[in-house]
Amino acid sequence: MKVVIVSPVRLLGDCIAACLRQQPGVSLVLHTHGIEALPDLVRKHSVGIVLLDVTQGIDLDAVRGVSLAHPGLSLVALGLSTQRHAVIRCGQAGFVGYVPRDASIEDLHVALTDVQAGRLSCTPEVSGELLRALFHRRDDDLSQPLGQNLTAREEEILRLVGRGLANKEIARELNLSLATVKHYVHKILQKLGVSSRTQAMSKARTLMGGNAVGGGYGRRWGD
Repeated sequence: MKVVIVSPVRLLGDCIAACLRQQPGVSLVLHTHGIEALPDLVRKHSVGIVLLDVTQGIDLDAVRGVSLAHPGLSLVALGLSTQRHAVIRCGQAGFVGYVPRDASIEDLHVALTDVQAGRLSCTPEVSGELLRALFHRRDDDLSQPLGQNLTAREEEILRLVGRGLANKEIARELNLSLATVKHYVHKILQKLGVSSRTQAMSKARTLMGGNAVGGGYGRRWGD
């Protein structure tokens, strides 16, 4: 098992690497501070598993890019909240496993071994939520693209705007900074050719076939 740990906290990465090197079946453990270094490490060392620290927040678009560029690479979220929406969003970004925040080194080793074998180790509660999420897929997830000029991330944010979420709520939902969300919604406003959040919500509901959740009409774009 060859593993790369991605964490901005050097002490955390070094400690986990030192502990993993003592586990059976682990032949190589490297630590890097940022996801941008992954392509070179993967090519140079034939790494099979990447353990990404998500406790400090992480750009899921960047994770998705790595997953698409390296389909044989197994991405594992370290320190993930076991809330249903967090697990699902990580899965959509390309993660194939996760390690909760209260896991021990032994739990981490088991999780990585499961990932290497193509298994997902999770609690029965999370398993149930994942199955329910697959069965009860939201209508907005099944709808057609919202606009040819919108990126995938802009469509995702527009859907949440259409459901009535404020910028702060969208930031929490997508694990983005408030400034990043504001930047996206400003671009969406321009691309849709509308001048207010109410108009954007109406446009989103129209494009989504009326499946958006109402509410939040009084919120401004900067909220």
